[in-house]
Amino acid sequence: MNFVKRLLGLIWLLLGPAVICFLIAGAVKNIDPSGTRDINNPVIWVIIIAIFVPIAIGLMIFGWYAMKNEYKHLPEDSDHLNFE
Repeated sequence: MNFVKRLLGLIWLLLGPAVICFLIAGAVKNIDPSGTRDINNPVIWVIIIAIFVPIAIGLMIFGWYAMKNEYKHLPEDSDHLNFE
């Protein structure tokens, strides 16, 4: 199971920058001042990018910790928590 967690960590670590690149490429491709559809509006793209970039960064952080094997043992109840 730890191998699966580390493998998924690598996938999440690579997926974060890919999502950011796809969002920026989609914005560059679809923003058109003479367009009449909602997808051509730059305000919509700024909102979408502003929402999904922090999510992608969180995905990369989660993947980094999974790659470092920080999730090899998860506490089963509150008695197993270590706050030191």
